[in-house]
Amino acid sequence: MSEVLKGLEPERVFHYFEEICGIPHGSGNEKAISDYCVAFAKSHDLWVRQDEANNVVIRKPASAGYENAPVVMLQGHMDMVCEKNSDVDFDFEKEGLRLRVDGDFVSADGTTLGGDDGIAVAFALAILEDDSLEHPELEVVITTDEEVGMKGASVLDVSDLKASCLLNLDNESEGQILTSCAGGMKSRASLPVRFVGWEGVGAELKISGLKGGHSGAEIHCGRANANRLLGRFLFELNKELNVGVCEVSGGMKDNAIPREAQAKIVLRPEDVARAKEIRDKFAADIQDEFGVSDSRIRIELKIESEKEEEFKIFHPADMERILFMFVQSPNGIQTMSMELPGLVESSLNMGIVRTEGDEVSFCWAVRSSKKSLKFYISDQLAYMTEFLGGTYSYDGEYPHWSYRSHSPIRETVAATYKELFGKDANIEAIHAGLECGLISEKMPDLDIVAMGPDIFDIHTPDEHLSIASVQRTYRLIRTILSRMKA
Repeated sequence: MSEVLKGLEPERVFHYFEEICGIPHGSGNEKAISDYCVAFAKSHDLWVRQDEANNVVIRKPASAGYENAPVVMLQGHMDMVCEKNSDVDFDFEKEGLRLRVDGDFVSADGTTLGGDDGIAVAFALAILEDDSLEHPELEVVITTDEEVGMKGASVLDVSDLKASCLLNLDNESEGQILTSCAGGMKSRASLPVRFVGWEGVGAELKISGLKGGHSGAEIHCGRANANRLLGRFLFELNKELNVGVCEVSGGMKDNAIPREAQAKIVLRPEDVARAKEIRDKFAADIQDEFGVSDSRIRIELKIESEKEEEFKIFHPADMERILFMFVQSPNGIQTMSMELPGLVESSLNMGIVRTEGDEVSFCWAVRSSKKSLKFYISDQLAYMTEFLGGTYSYDGEYPHWSYRSHSPIRETVAATYKELFGKDANIEAIHAGLECGLISEKMPDLDIVAMGPDIFDIHTPDEHLSIASVQRTYRLIRTILSRMKA
């Protein structure tokens, strides 16, 4: 195993983080990392439980003098979002991440890093290993499939858990103490397509160079959505020219703002020059619209051959329905909170588009801090899909996490943060989804906060983790635990 992170402090945190990064652990592929956590617990003579969903619960007894302190849960998820640059040859199912260190940052070469939420697992294992740390009884809960609908947390058995407070370690902004989050679901629409023969010149449209990002944490940043741009470009071409569409695709994860999208199209030879002019104008318009938030967008139109051939294209009526879905379906921020100024209340992200056999599918991550709005957005998508002759479904629905006016753990974390670092922590709500909602629904008396170190550009290949922030956050967690003596 490589030792790229050797010498970084805190040494045991980065030791475990590098070991985690060496084990493939994308959503749905977590058995190996789950078994690793179980083996860790057994090697340290700790009580451990692994369920059929590969969730892992590890328990460590209280230090001397802390026997009467409230039990504390440390919680994070073991899966990561698997995104890579299109020119990177990497198999997330089989390969460990290729880590690198640049100044204060740890990242992976051309892929996501999985700091979301591998660093939480590394924090927890380092704490469990450290017999010098004074602490209450600890329950470490490491869940699966968080990034694809919080499936592990949804089936987690809490009947034997005793914690009265929870430190969730799935936040990516140091100094931010989260006290509530949005709920969400994964929505899918499928539109049937018929194919007909058509002669013309084959071409490829490609949208690339976008920043992308987390569909909850960055939905307010004004970044472009590659799938929406693809649909808009096709719409612009279709307004003026005879265009055939053979295939559309874009995005990899419903909860990641898509960075790339592409389509295979057919043009009449006499329309090629005009199509390129439309491309040039469209590219200029997009650069003007997104020049501040997403300045590296590329709009490409590549003619594959000057020779006319016969292609199988979407039936014109089906193509119109697909364009209608691209252009008219809701996307992005839908409402802002009136209770917490500046907080996104509800949103959705067209994260994935695929041509699969005789249908085109669209997949969204829907989020809202109000249950009624979450289902209203779902109803909008269902209504549009069914109106267009398609089928609609959703899964992975999870609840929002409500703010508690009285929270001793919030007060402890905030006071400790100020004492250690000489400034106030930011007490905030977040639009991204956390497992806190599902866990609090199962354990309604649980007092919860979420926290973590600085991780930037999560859910993208540009993801990077601050080393100094890991150091400070680990110090904060250790100090909080040592102060929770009854």
